[in-house]
This record gives sequence, structure tokens and C-alpha cells, in this order.
Amino acid sequence: MKRRSLEPLQPRALAEEGLCRALLAMRDVGEMRAFLRDLCTPAEVEALVDRWSVVPHLLAGTPYREIHDLTAVSITTVGRVARYLNHGNGGYLAAAARAQQSRRPRRAAGVNLEPCLSRRAVDTSTKSGKPRRATGASTKPGKPRRATVVPA
Repeated sequence: MKRRSLEPLQPRALAEEGLCRALLAMRDVGEMRAFLRDLCTPAEVEALVDRWSVVPHLLAGTPYREIHDLTAVSITTVGRVARYLNHGNGGYLAAAARAQQSRRPRRAAGVNLEPCLSRRAVDTSTKSGKPRRATGASTKPGKPRRATVVPA
């Protein structure tokens, strides 16, 4: 008879850890690209690329509308990335810092992230500094929303 643990297995958490380990096991950009293309649909890869392309612009304090004009990423997606950049788990900042370190000779999208590496971006579109919910308000004319970098 099999011995059973007193703690219930958490298959979802174990699967997530396995995925993280698989991502970490990729040795170079080519392997990672192949893995992502096998793992995700083209639309899912495009969504990931869109989100990642917004990060340097948000860290540089570029207004949401300008980011949309530069990247063709929807303002809703820009706001979502800003929300997770500000109030998420720190993954975007860690990845941006490591990506910046690994490509010192060339700059991504002409944006220097060095001043932002030990700071966090804050959405200053509201008086409280908390990001607004994604609504139709972001498409109305007026003062563009801007993510600024402040000391952590």
C-alpha cells in the first residue's frame, strides 16, 4: 500500500514550479524562443511580447498614449502592465534589471533602465498614486497618464 502524505498534494503549485524550472533550464534565447513557441499559441506569445515591450517605456516615465503610439499595444494593456509593475510580485523589475545587465553594449528600444533598477514605478494618474481600473476613461482626451519612477 502506498504511503500518503498528511498534507494534500497541490498539483497546480507543483506544475507551476515545474514550468518555472523548465524556463530556467533554457540556455539561450534560441532555446527559449523554441520553448515558448511550442508552449504557447501565436496569440499568447504576441500577448507576452506586447506586455514586455511596454516595460522599458513605463520605467522611463513615458505617457500611456505615447507608449501606445510607439508600440501599438492597447492602453488597457499598458495600464495592466503598469499595475503589475507597481503592485505585482516584482517580476517585471527583476527581469528588466537582469535583461539590462545582460545587454550592456546595446540598449533596448533606446531606453536606459539603469536609473530604474533599484526603484519602482508608480502610476501618478490619481491623487492616491493607485492605478485606475481599466475603463473607457483612458481613451478620453486630457492629461496623459504617466508612470514615474520614485525611490522604493
